[in-house]
Amino acid sequence: MKSSGATFSVGELAARFALETHVLRYWEEVGLLAPSRDAAGRRRYGADDVVRVATILSSKVAGMSLEQIQVLLDAGPEGAGAPERHRVLAAHLADLDRRQAEIERSRHMTEHAMSCRAHDIAACPNFRTHVGELFEGTRTWPDLQVDRASVTDSSADPR
Repeated sequence: MKSSGATFSVGELAARFALETHVLRYWEEVGLLAPSRDAAGRRRYGADDVVRVATILSSKVAGMSLEQIQVLLDAGPEGAGAPERHRVLAAHLADLDRRQAEIERSRHMTEHAMSCRAHDIAACPNFRTHVGELFEGTRTWPDLQVDRASVTDSSADPR
């Protein structure tokens, strides 16, 4: 922004962030934005609105919902305050940890599949062992992780 006193129309601000104008209007409807209005009643977005849009987009990229972002921005009729913001952020961190563990399990499986001599994952002896453990109930999907040793074991018999 060249000047802190500059204001932008809904179209100008949307274009700057590669958004559709209806997105900004919706965010206003749910209380995330509160642009000022000119004499004709048209929305005018200032520097604080630009920062809020950037915060909303950054938070969405981080995987937060609009409801979580609303708490983060202390938006809403009465504002959530620090305790609620802390609770939402702690829950988001826990969700990120869970998703990171899922990605790590997926990565292990993919690395194993790439190094395994079996060209069909269903023929891989290590995978078949894991399926047997799942079927017998000795392991569950969330617990299932391929051992690092088996990930790098490309000499496994593919029968």
